[in-house]
Amino acid sequence: MSHDPVITAGPAASAAPPERPPAAGPAGPGSAPARAGSVPAGPHAGPAATAARLAAARRTADRRRTATWLVLLALLLALLVASVLLGGLRNIPAGDVLPAAFGLRTGLADYVIHRIRLPRALAALLGGALFGLAGALYQRLVRNPLATPDVVGVSAGAGAGAVTVLLLVPTIPYGVEAAAMAGAFLMVGAVLALSRRGGKVDTHRLVVIGIGLAAVATAYTNYLFTMAGKQGLSQVMRWLVGSVSGATWEGVTTLAVALAGCGACAALLRRPLNAMSLGDELASGLGTRVGGARTAALLLGAAAAALATSVTGPIGFVSLVSGPVAARLVGTERALTLAPAVGAAVVLGADVLAQHGPLISPVPTGAVTALIGAPYFVLLILRRGQGAPS
Repeated sequence: MSHDPVITAGPAASAAPPERPPAAGPAGPGSAPARAGSVPAGPHAGPAATAARLAAARRTADRRRTATWLVLLALLLALLVASVLLGGLRNIPAGDVLPAAFGLRTGLADYVIHRIRLPRALAALLGGALFGLAGALYQRLVRNPLATPDVVGVSAGAGAGAVTVLLLVPTIPYGVEAAAMAGAFLMVGAVLALSRRGGKVDTHRLVVIGIGLAAVATAYTNYLFTMAGKQGLSQVMRWLVGSVSGATWEGVTTLAVALAGCGACAALLRRPLNAMSLGDELASGLGTRVGGARTAALLLGAAAAALATSVTGPIGFVSLVSGPVAARLVGTERALTLAPAVGAAVVLGADVLAQHGPLISPVPTGAVTALIGAPYFVLLILRRGQGAPS
């Protein structure tokens, strides 16, 4: 009995190593040699396990992003429906609501649904998307959450240009849009020129100088008020606060074309912006034309903010909030894609509250976004002052 294990183990081990696990049986000591036999694959087990974990993490992130998009789209649809239907439709048959939205009814249903409520809801949605895109572009480019068009003066410049046309020559076709873009581009050029230090843009100087130039643009706008009549003054004052009340299909078309064009350009800039987030020198080493990409992103963000401002007015703090919220939901790399949807939800939700919120309605949409965004702005400043990550 004592020699059988020795005889069996010797020849079996030397002649047929794969038969060792069956000879050992299912007992505990037999399972250890089976694992020992797999040691030659050890050098490949580490990378394979790491790759599997990375693939699992990627699938989890993809599922989370998909769920985020689905929830956000459902929220936008619910807010759109609420904006159109809330407020009472007692004199409009329920069967006429959907056809009226497509312009297939006449009379009261067409007037209330197709000419007033639906353009207002779509203007809020599209304008918010443009503000969100502009803010995400600037935050990604400058790598500073405070560097958004409404903070660094771009929206104020656009507003000053638009008010100039609204008060002095309101009959020029597309004059408001052109003047808003001209004011925004002028402000971008001034801010960039004054914020350079040692040949590079100092982000802290950019924010501070932008705030100062925004005050200059606001002072110019206030001067224009002294030249306006009562009717024009009341219209412009409401527009300057930021409101989608009185939106028309012409304005909705402007916003839709602007969002399509700016969105396509932003998609082209996504890869250069990702490279520039690693630093200008490394981005240049990767083949990115840093100067051209930076200028294109700044002008694109200014154009998006200006075109939204020309229709809705300078609705404040939307561009400030949208980018960080999108980054928290899907990560910094994909925040530029989600920020327009976040901005659309913010403005559309704020407009619903502005129309139907208890204790506050009716107020301009910009008053509600300021009520939400101003505390967030103060929080950002306090956190950066304490060295906390933004």
